[in-house]
Amino acid sequence: MLLCDQYITPLTLPDALAQWAQAPEGSRLVTGGTDLLPWAREGRAGDVHVPMLIDLSRIGELTGTETLDGRIRMGANTVFQQFLVEDDLRRDLPCMPYCAVWFADDQIRQQATLAGNLVNASPAADGTAPMLALNGEIEIVRLEGDTVARRSLPVADFVLGPGKVDLEHDEIATAVTCDALPGYGGAFEKVGQRRSLVISTVCAACLVKPDHDRTTFQDVRLAMAGIGPVPVRLTQIEDFLTGKSISRQTIREAAAMNDGLVNSRTRQAYRKHVVEGFIERSLLNALSDYGLELAQEDIREMANA
Repeated sequence: MLLCDQYITPLTLPDALAQWAQAPEGSRLVTGGTDLLPWAREGRAGDVHVPMLIDLSRIGELTGTETLDGRIRMGANTVFQQFLVEDDLRRDLPCMPYCAVWFADDQIRQQATLAGNLVNASPAADGTAPMLALNGEIEIVRLEGDTVARRSLPVADFVLGPGKVDLEHDEIATAVTCDALPGYGGAFEKVGQRRSLVISTVCAACLVKPDHDRTTFQDVRLAMAGIGPVPVRLTQIEDFLTGKSISRQTIREAAAMNDGLVNSRTRQAYRKHVVEGFIERSLLNALSDYGLELAQEDIREMANA
């Protein structure tokens, strides 16, 4: 059970920052609460008492999305369900609908925020791999006198380790910004210890864009989470594929380039096996999402191999 002495619902960002800067030690911020509430239950953290909860869900500045100069900015209250139902997000972030459909169930997706998923910094958080592949940045604010000061960090630098992020005690994450990639094919792969409402053991995000004649890779984005303490961008494989012909052989060669990627403390052999399969499958599924017929042929060939 989660208990608190004060529950605050500020309506503006300056008010929230002022409350947060003065909050007693051990206080928590909350939006959807989909990480906090399961943690504060018997069998995990047990009964949890915090002096203050500050609910950010009513702050207008943290809602909404906008696209400018090839980048899309999503307020910190953007929830995973939006990637399934909002056409602009589905179009501009082609891997996110596949990520969202794997993310828990309809009720949790309506509450769980992308920003909260990143701030929670689980080693296998579903949102981290897509945001790495999309060159994601997280916007952070704090009060300096009466002024709201802002800074931005790449997600790759923001996540420092399991449950650790580059966020000072008086700062709040207010938005996530990433590349808008309409016209790309997207994919998201995930595996865990059960079939439904699965918590990732390993997850992968992939985005591809063939060249104009649809025979070579013009751009490839690959990232994985759950194979080490922080998510990783597979830049060596991206560089190998860029400019290469789109073929089953090329994709298999890329998938074999996975030595040294797994840096987890447990189940290393299993994760190495998953990584190779996820690289291959995510590339094929992203090509299929793009609409490339060769991807479908490759999938059938692999199934019969």
